[in-house]
This record gives sequence, C-alpha cells and structure tokens, in this order.
Amino acid sequence: MALCPGLYCGKTYVNGQLSECGACPRGYQPNEVSICEMCNELPPFYDCLYLGFMALIPLILHWFFVEYKNRRSRISWTLIPLHLSALFECFMSAIFTLLMFDPKGKLSIWSCPVKRLSDWYTLWYNPSTNYVDTVYCTQEIVYPLYTIVIIYYAFALGLMLLIRPLLSYNCVNKKGTTSIYAALYFFPLLICLQAVFGGLLYYAYPYILIVLSLATHATHLAHCEEQTVLGLLKENFTKLNNLVIIIGHWLLHAYGIIAITQLKKPEIHASCLILTILPTLFYIVTSKFSDPVFINQTFSI
Repeated sequence: MALCPGLYCGKTYVNGQLSECGACPRGYQPNEVSICEMCNELPPFYDCLYLGFMALIPLILHWFFVEYKNRRSRISWTLIPLHLSALFECFMSAIFTLLMFDPKGKLSIWSCPVKRLSDWYTLWYNPSTNYVDTVYCTQEIVYPLYTIVIIYYAFALGLMLLIRPLLSYNCVNKKGTTSIYAALYFFPLLICLQAVFGGLLYYAYPYILIVLSLATHATHLAHCEEQTVLGLLKENFTKLNNLVIIIGHWLLHAYGIIAITQLKKPEIHASCLILTILPTLFYIVTSKFSDPVFINQTFSI
C-alpha cells in the first residue's frame, strides 16, 4: 500500500475501502502506514500539566487585576467575593470544556500524542505532488490540546460577563469594574497567544513559569519598605497579604519543577521541591548587598 505524501496526510476507511489521502477526521491521527487511527488514550502527565498551566493563567490574571486595581496594604475582605467569583468562573469553564470533548459527558479527555513541534502547525506542511497539486492535510494533530484551551478561554470570558458585573455592582460597591475591563483585554490576547504560539508554549511553559515566578517574586520583595533581613521576614511572614503572595510564588515554582522533571524519579525529583523556598531565602539573606542605600554608601567610600 502506497504511503501518503507529507507528514500529516492519511487515509480513512469508507464502506470498507480506503479513501484518497487527505486530512484525518477530528480526533484521529495518521499512523506509520498513513492510516487514520482514532486517539482514545488519556493524555500523558506532561500534557495534563500543560492544560493545567493554560487554565491557571486567566485565574492568576483575574486575581492580580482585582488586587492591582484596588490596592490595599492589607487583605481587603470586601474583595473576597471577586476572588471567589474568578475561581468559580474558571472552575466551571474547565468542567464545561471537558464535558464537550471525547469521551463526551465525562470529566476526562482522549488525546493524540505530540511527537514534534511541527504537529502544532500542520498548516505549513501541506505536501505538493510534483510541485503542482497541493494535498490539503491541515488538521489538529495534537487533538485536543490546541482547541481545548481556546474553548476554555471562551467559556471563562462568557461566564465572567454573566456573573462578574452583577457581583461587582450589587456586592462589592463596583470595585470589580476595572478588573472586568482588564479581562476584556487579556482574554483576546491569551487566545491569540495560544493560536500562534501554542506549540512553543507547550515545550517552554515549565521554564517560562519558573523564570516569571522568580522575576515577579523578586519584584514583590523589592517593593518591601525595609530591605533588611528582619524587616523582610516581618513584612512577608506576619502580614497575611504578603504571605499569600509568597506562598503563591512557591506553588508556581513547584509547578514548574514538577513539569520539568515530570517526577520520573520520585525519590530524587520530589526532593527538588525544596528549591521552591530557595529564592525567598536567597533574596532575604543577600538583601543588604543589593540595597541601593548600601551600594551608594560603598561607592561613596
């Protein structure tokens, strides 16, 4: 049997006969002999972590903008309904999205294995026979990792528009209005990011997560008023608002470590989670060496 041209063209059985080479049906992937096979296996651990990362992004952005647009030195209990609403919206969006994909009606999905970066961009790999006739085989080879994220964002945006305005106007004295406007900007950006750079994010998200968590963690600590060891310890571990931020960064850092190692050797990789608190300790211990006041005094001498 002749193989199909290109990486992503396949044949399907129609009335017991093989069809011409073309794109496989949704949820199918061509095998090594160009026959479209149904993907009916659960996604691997790394893929689950990727979907979890993409689901966490809007939730973190929601929480950030709720606090950023209503700046307080302490936790404002009046903002708790907005935080809970964001969590509820993202959670329900994830439930609705999972129920839509095969196996339909269950909180699980079947997925096709990701083998290479080009799997995410089949549009650019339609083969041409004799450089004349193009065989169009554009399809979602990484089903459903590409579309499931976009559908999740669409559900999250829709639920936010249904719930958050009513909550903001009736329960929190309009304090959630600006965070709603922010979401109207970052959701389209997230959808475009997934549509264009989904494959790159799939391979790079653990490293992106660790780098960003380190950068934002350092930024948070740098904004503390007292840049001494005792001052930093007191401000970050006695104030609930700062403690929540610190623990949140630890969890994100641990998520990145788990994604990189995939806990393939639990006895070794689990111990790496201790590294999550290292950036905090390193900044606090070395704060006097990076304090601008200390640096100015050193150079003035």
